Amino acid sequence: MKVISLTDAGFLLAQRIRELMAELGHSLELLHKPSPFKEVIHSEFNKGETLIFICATGIVLRTLAPVITDKNTDPAVLVLDEQGQFVIPLLSGHQGGANELAAQLAQKLTARLVVTTANGYLKPIYTAGMGCERNCPEQDLMALLTTSCAQAKIEVSQLSAIASIDIKDDEVGLINLAKTLNLPFICYSVAQLRSVESQLQQPSQYVFNTVGVYGVAESAALVSAANRDDQVSTVPSELLLSKQKSKVATCAIGRSYCAKDQNT
Repeated sequence: MKVISLTDAGFLLAQRIRELMAELGHSLELLHKPSPFKEVIHSEFNKGETLIFICATGIVLRTLAPVITDKNTDPAVLVLDEQGQFVIPLLSGHQGGANELAAQLAQKLTARLVVTTANGYLKPIYTAGMGCERNCPEQDLMALLTTSCAQAKIEVSQLSAIASIDIKDDEVGLINLAKTLNLPFICYSVAQLRSVESQLQQPSQYVFNTVGVYGVAESAALVSAANRDDQVSTVPSELLLSKQKSKVATCAIGRSYCAKDQNT
């Protein structure tokens, strides 16, 4: 697997990618300003190397055009911008595994995955984790949820669940919120929520002293995104949006990805 960069900023990102992907067991070699560029890239592509480019998509397309042959045999090709904000699986998304690799990389970089294949090998799973004061009104919860989804740049209709801690399983406002949105309301035990505490972005000692976890909203968002009963996650869950607070509630948005049925 090779990471190709053309600028100093791209090289810094390439180094970061190598470190992050090593955590997932991937060994990456960096090719910075390879020369002669076209010949080097053609050689690596023809050898079947997975290629991760940090440059404009147009450069990659023009360079690879003469050697692209078949989606069943071509290696996976990914493209990123210099800031590492977007990850695009460009070639061999399905058969070559570019989509899944891109999803893993996007999660590590907290970047946006841009899947452009016709059927979409991976589809995102979004869930909302919420905590609140006892007897919190549904309208206050809805207001915070709507604002949080807007900040996360998703629609409320894209959510697949509302989740919280098990001591909230009788919280009327949360129950009614889920009913209004026609979503399942799922509550998790302290043990389940603590399994993701290393991923929390805003841990709170006060919350831990009160309920036994370092964050209800973020923990519930992470656990629920990874454990939807009807969807099998293929990528570990992440926080798309860290904990947001109102006077009476908290909300976080979790995201994971699941394989999409290629026959649909």
